[in-house]
Amino acid sequence: KMVIVTHASNVSGTILPVEQIGAVCEEKGLLFVVDTAQTAGVLEIDFERIKADALAFTGHKGLLGPQGIGGFLISQDLAGNMDALVSGGTGSLSEHEDVPPYLPDKFEAGTPNLPGIYGLNRALRYLEEVGLDSIREKESQLATGLLEGLADMEGVRILGPREAQGRMAVVSADFVGYDNAQVAYFLHKHHGIRTRCGLHCAPSAHKTLGTFPQGTVRFSPGHFNTKEDMEKTLSAVRQALKELDSILR
Repeated sequence: KMVIVTHASNVSGTILPVEQIGAVCEEKGLLFVVDTAQTAGVLEIDFERIKADALAFTGHKGLLGPQGIGGFLISQDLAGNMDALVSGGTGSLSEHEDVPPYLPDKFEAGTPNLPGIYGLNRALRYLEEVGLDSIREKESQLATGLLEGLADMEGVRILGPREAQGRMAVVSADFVGYDNAQVAYFLHKHHGIRTRCGLHCAPSAHKTLGTFPQGTVRFSPGHFNTKEDMEKTLSAVRQALKELDSILR
């Protein structure tokens, strides 16, 4: 049996207590797998400390790499009990008909995505230069400003913790009484602000949070954004709601 969790929600931004979950899984003899798509490159993650058997990451989010690259860490025990999903190109053992049984070759069939690998490598070096603590601090400050500004607006429901400490800089807002898609469209068309509107490939999460089927408008400030960007965003949201009010009337 296996427990699979996301380190942080891509809908609400909530950070899950993976160390505690890992300890329970170890005690109960359960395999533990963590998806770090929202946290890798921002939070310190210790594979052994959280007692994970496998950990997946994507390169194009917090790790700042190109799209189409990602990977996973896996324990030797779990790897030995898994079959590769894709097989072909025996690579380092070309004299054999089968993919090598050892890591990482076992799970790296075919031609590697060299441009993606080089791009991710450069991004990782940049992250080391800047430091994860610095990135986390800045993103938390940006999220705090956004959360406080949205909370002051009437009819705006924010998903997840109101404090930046317990969440990532992923801020989902439900504009009650409005069409969230229209809000997102207005922000993009008139202000060049791109958000992600809808169900974020997580309909079950939205059902749990009470935002199905309308979804939310998700704002994702990152390391390269500024305080001024957040102020511009909040001003644009106010204008969008005012404009939509005039249309609805």
